[in-house]
Amino acid sequence: MYKYIPNLLTILRLLLVPVFPMVYFSGSKTAMTHALFIFIIAGFTDFLDGYIARRFNLTSVVGTALDPLADKLMLLTTLTCLYLSGYLPLVIIAIMYLKELTMMLTGLYMYFRKEKLVVSSNIFGKLATLIFSIAVVLTMLKPTGQLHLILLYTALLFKLTAFSSYAIHFFKHTSKVMKH
Repeated sequence: MYKYIPNLLTILRLLLVPVFPMVYFSGSKTAMTHALFIFIIAGFTDFLDGYIARRFNLTSVVGTALDPLADKLMLLTTLTCLYLSGYLPLVIIAIMYLKELTMMLTGLYMYFRKEKLVVSSNIFGKLATLIFSIAVVLTMLKPTGQLHLILLYTALLFKLTAFSSYAIHFFKHTSKVMKH
């Protein structure tokens, strides 16, 4: 049973994705606090499932596919809610959606080719996720400040750097495959 813990944590994170906007837009006086709590729980389960999977060698195909999906969906949902509330500029949301859509389509293309290539995350992507998480927490705690915007643009820069390295990897791989 314990071998399923990382996947169960990922599924919990996926289930929290639609709960976040329901709580965020509930109109309750404590909506922002409760939504922040959901975001923090999602981040903690992300850390925990990754730690458990690596520490006890419990990685799985399902977890490898669902974990990044859960991360992307939670981040995009949270950023969208903050944008709709007027706390984030449109450019951040537009670039993030374009980047993530491109990554998903490219990832599917690469996976379903006969080579079944999966590109794992890199340090820029991990740093971007960490900085985005801090920026989201700061935005939810103090939405009128400027620090969260600086962090959001910094995280966006790291995301684009990670995306560039993924793109380079993709083009190198596809050019090798086409030569053979």
